[in-house]
Order: sequence, then structure tokens, then C-alpha cells
Amino acid sequence: MKNPFTAPRQRGWLLAAASLGLSLALPPRLAQAQAAMPPAKVEALKKELMAEIDKQQKATQQMVDMVFSFGELGFQETETSRYLTGILQKNGFKVQMGIAGVPTAWMATWGSGKPVIAIGSDIDCIPKASQKPGVAYHDPIIEGAPGHGEGHNSGVPLNITAVLALKKIMEREKIPGTIMLWPGVAEEQLGTKAYFVRDGYFKNVDACIFTHVGDNLGVSWGDGGGNGLISVKFNFDGQAAHSAGAPWRGRSALDAVELMDIGWNFHREHMEVTQRSHYVIPDGGDQPNVVPSKASVWYYFRERTYPKIMEMYADAQKMAEGATLMTKTTVTHEVLGSAWPGHMNKAIAEDMYQNIRLVGLPQWSAADQVLARATQVEMKAPKTDRRNRPIDGLATRLDSLTAPETFSIGGGSDDIADISWNVPTVVLRYPANIPGLPGHHWSNAISMATPIAHKGVTAGAKAEAMTLLDMLVKPEVLKDAWTYFTNVQTKDTKYIPLVSATDKPAITLNQGIMAQYRPEMKKFYYNPAKYKSYLEQLGIAYPTVRPAAALKASGTN
Repeated sequence: MKNPFTAPRQRGWLLAAASLGLSLALPPRLAQAQAAMPPAKVEALKKELMAEIDKQQKATQQMVDMVFSFGELGFQETETSRYLTGILQKNGFKVQMGIAGVPTAWMATWGSGKPVIAIGSDIDCIPKASQKPGVAYHDPIIEGAPGHGEGHNSGVPLNITAVLALKKIMEREKIPGTIMLWPGVAEEQLGTKAYFVRDGYFKNVDACIFTHVGDNLGVSWGDGGGNGLISVKFNFDGQAAHSAGAPWRGRSALDAVELMDIGWNFHREHMEVTQRSHYVIPDGGDQPNVVPSKASVWYYFRERTYPKIMEMYADAQKMAEGATLMTKTTVTHEVLGSAWPGHMNKAIAEDMYQNIRLVGLPQWSAADQVLARATQVEMKAPKTDRRNRPIDGLATRLDSLTAPETFSIGGGSDDIADISWNVPTVVLRYPANIPGLPGHHWSNAISMATPIAHKGVTAGAKAEAMTLLDMLVKPEVLKDAWTYFTNVQTKDTKYIPLVSATDKPAITLNQGIMAQYRPEMKKFYYNPAKYKSYLEQLGIAYPTVRPAAALKASGTN
């Protein structure tokens, strides 16, 4: 791959670094020294960044609402990618489409020289999660259609808001550096980031900031306690026959799937508590009167370490072979995605948290809190979260800087972890969602095209933009980041890809679902030229809640 980050550094900044007595002994990727900016100047620029991002609130709202209205599943984010890259191209970014063989993936770059900082966020949505925003009960825009039931419509708009504000300052102050924006395609399938790494797109990157929707403004470092995984589909082949007329002539591929699943479910009793494994049967045959000649089962195998993930994968292959012996069928398998267990950078997280404190949480309106509390009532949200913090409306107190988990029984996965093992990385969480919801669910879409999301994205953009500025003008941030990455994170653990050199992204996933629903969904795409907000376009009074829920939410019951 041609390296897009080879432009020379500006000589004046090197001379400035030398005059300040700065060491040029930076990590290998930072082959040239960064120039330090006086603290007072940095503080003034941060105030300017926050003011500029406040000015962009309308543009931010339009981006958040537009991507929400597209509601595209993984690998099929065509409208989303076209829209977002169009904005970046209009603002001077060079866009490369189809990276790593994924049609909806892209890389947008602006600037020149070192450091090269990658900024990413996911763009895909959730099956059957269609939901009208601002309505605190189940009310789909289109019944059965996909929707942003996690909130991935908000992250790239946050990143664009942050970098466009930063770009103005970089141009005026002649600050060198390269900004690289990219989307997490098919994150729900853990489908692309390992391929981005494998194919060299992060080879010359010096640091990465990733943004992910949350219910508070926060960041963490170290091992977050989540699991890695490998996503595998097993395809069984048998022989068709008349199910009543000559069943003895058939070899049921569905029998093989069911026997494999039975074997795995018995196996769970003897597995460590840190494992998570789950499956769906995407193909179980055509109709009951025909012995299924083809059937498939799709597994996620999750564990806390690379060796344990690979052990699960090997066990599953043995069970699949056992199922073929019992049914006289054959089996092949294909890797559909993967993710390492994550590990985030301490130095960048500490710097980012100081910026988070400068920003603080948004000022939620009474309407925002009524929507949140009514949704919590509707969804029977727990009274406290897993860290024993109360759940009551939207967060009004900042999260602390989260240190590594001392012990974890496992949990979810995110393929940003693959990038975190190749370049110093942090994940900025921003408050666009409602606390206490189940996740991957239509209820998580309720806030995602409302003032809650708009305010949360603006707050996140401020924290991100200021951290990016620190990376550019405070040499110690990236120097300390690489010291931690080299001497702590990767000292004893080395990254081994879970995908092979011959595996390919599963770009056909979700094609059928989007082909079914997209024609009707197009009728509901947001039109910002005609409507101030998506709520207005849909004719939704904000907030819309059940009368009983409104009483409970307002505390008057």
C-alpha cells in the first residue's frame, strides 16, 4: 500500500523544538520531533475550539439526524458512507473508498507530516431496531426494519465536528500533522478492523482516538475487562430427499447443525466462566417435506485471551466434524469477523480526561430528563448500574477516569481492540444514550436523533478536539503514549491476528435484509433543507411518553 503520510515536516517547527531543548529521541513512528507550544497558547486555542464547536451545533445535529434516518446494517452502509465522505471532500479531505476490499469503508486524510492521528467511529446499525426518536415506547418507523438501536449514527458526526474545528486552527497556526478519519464498518459483526490492520492502513499511524456512544462522558485505560472473539459460520452439506417418501435416502445438513449445537451446549458446562458463546442458524433448510441438503450455523466464540479464543475455535471445529460423522454429511467453515480483547492507552486517556473535565456534562433540559426517565420506566431499567451508581434519568455527574479491571468474568467485544494492539488507542465515550437500557435494542434508538444525542455529541467533540490539539502541540503526550504501549502493554503480549492472510471481509452480509427494507426506508430519509430536525420531519412532539410514565418520570406519582 502506498504510504499517504510521507510529506516532510516543516523546518521551522524542528528549529523551535531544538531551541526549547527538546529531545529528538521519540518513538520510531515519530521520527521527527514535535514542537511544544506554550501552555497559555494551548489554553487559548482550547477555548477557541470549544467556541467553534458550539457554533457548529446545527451542522452537527443535521449529520446525527441524517445518519440516523439511513439506518443501514453492517457492510451495507452505502448512503451513510456517501453522505459522510461528501462532507469531508467538501472540506478539503482526500478520500479513498473501498479500503481493505470493503465497498462501504473509506479513509479520509488532511494535512501533512507527523504525527499521523487516526480518528474513527462505527456506522452500522441493529436488525429490527427501527424506532421513532423522542418516543418513550415501542413505535417503529417501519415495523421489522433495522435502526440505530445502539447509537452508531452519532460517532462519525462527532469526529467530523471535532476535526473541522481543529483544521481551522491547524491552518492558521501552521501546525503540522495528518488527520485520518475512518469508519468502523460492520462493527456488530466485528467485520473489518482486523482487516484494516492486516492490510497496512495503520502501519504509519502514531495514535488513534475512537469514539463510541455511551451515557456519560468518559475514557478508560488498560484492560477494560471485555472479551475478544472469533466469528465463524459452519456450512454443512448433505443430500436432499423426500422427507416422507424416501427419508432414508436423505442426509440432513440441519441434523448436523443441531447435533453440533447440542454438543456445544453440553460443552458449556465444562468451560471457564469468562467465555461467552452464542449462535444463530441463518439457514435451516427450505421446507419440511424436503430433507435439508444445506444448513449453516453462525457462532461467536468469546474469551479473555487470544489462546483461549483459539482453543474454543479448535473445539468447535472438532464438534462440527463429529456432527458430520453422525449424519454422513460434510462441513466447511468461514471466518466472518474477529476482535482481540481490548487494551487502551494510559497516557492518552489521562490527557483526554483532563479535557473531559474542562467540558463537563451537557445541561439537560426538563424535556430531556422526562424522555430518559419515561424510557427507563418503560424498559424496567435497574435502579443501579454494574458499578452500583444510581440510574435515574440522564447522568448529571461526570464519570471518573476508569482504571483497568482487576478481575473480569468477561463480556462484550469490539474490534477497535485490534487497532489498540497496533497503535496507542483510546475510546472516548460520550453521553448520547439513556442509562439503564438493554443495548442492541430499539429502546437504545429513542434518544439518538433528539436533543440528548445532539448535546452529547457536541460535548464529545469538544473533548476530542482538545485532546487532538494536545497530541499535536504537546510532545510528551505521544512520547508517553508510546512508552506505555512498548514497555507495558505489549511487553509480554504480542498481537497475533485472528484472521488469516487469505480470509476476506464478509461483504455480502445483510444484503438481503437491506434489499427488503431499503425502498420503504428511503421514504423516511431526513431532509434538512425542509425540516429543522428529524423530529420535526416525523411530526413528533418532544418528548412523547405514555401518561403513566410521564407521571413517574416527573416524580409526581
